[in-house]
Amino acid sequence: MTASHSPESPSISELNEPSLHGLVADLAECLEKKHWQLATAESCTGGLISAACTELAGASVWFDRGFVSYSNEAKTELLGVDASLIEQHGAVSEAVARAMVQGALGQSRAQVAVAVTGVAGPSGGSAAKPVGTVCFGWASPAGIVIETRRFKGDRHQVRQATVRHALQGLLALLK
Repeated sequence: MTASHSPESPSISELNEPSLHGLVADLAECLEKKHWQLATAESCTGGLISAACTELAGASVWFDRGFVSYSNEAKTELLGVDASLIEQHGAVSEAVARAMVQGALGQSRAQVAVAVTGVAGPSGGSAAKPVGTVCFGWASPAGIVIETRRFKGDRHQVRQATVRHALQGLLALLK
């Protein structure tokens, strides 16, 4: 009998990575120990980070709220991102990711926040910001960390990689 790889079974690389459920469980443990809460500000992921967090039973102890600010107007209205900042740097920029994560903290009761803004594709990229470009912002009482990453793959893969990296960044910030 030969083994085959079905769409439902994990790939070898997926077997070596912690599961999203495992990442969220670790995050929950860290936040609960500190008696802290989390807020998310999401653009390209459209709420997938919040969904991954709230998939875990008992998340209401450590998850405060999530902002889906897909449009530039939503970034301004919900998170207080200055429209001129978006005009000057573009929605997919470290400056906007920083403003988004600051806005998430300012508009919530959370002590920790994550923000993501990117180009998930399949269109919308440019030479300077190709499809797969994602800017991250993580905030805690210790400060703000900003990072830009480029993920390979289709829209689904870019969004999933963004969720995973956002959660891993939160864990790194808390440990």
